Amino acid sequence: MTRKLTCHCGAIELKVELSDGLNTARRCDCSYCRRRGAIMASVPLGGLTIVKGADHIALYTWGTGVAKHYFCPTCGIYTHHQRRSNPNEYGVNVGALEGVNPSKLGEIPWSDGVNHESDQPNP
Repeated sequence: MTRKLTCHCGAIELKVELSDGLNTARRCDCSYCRRRGAIMASVPLGGLTIVKGADHIALYTWGTGVAKHYFCPTCGIYTHHQRRSNPNEYGVNVGALEGVNPSKLGEIPWSDGVNHESDQPNP
């Protein structure tokens, strides 16, 4: 399933290939995601193309620096992030996908980002 994803002001536009549709939709309870509140779906790294606004996209990282969170600095909308759970995937903002109303998706599972394995001390 190929979808268009845009920020609110339209400065950023992505084309995303949702290889498993919205079946991967989930939320995360890590300190950043729970504040952001977005529902995310998985896209392989090769399944995301920046159509417009590559020079406009802002990046936020913290902690381990593995997860890379991208957003529009004008309207503030989170568009996508490279995952720390699988750096070969992006998570994309389901609410920013054209033609998708997240309120119609039903119950969305949560990922345990608080106890993420990369944040745990090595035994």
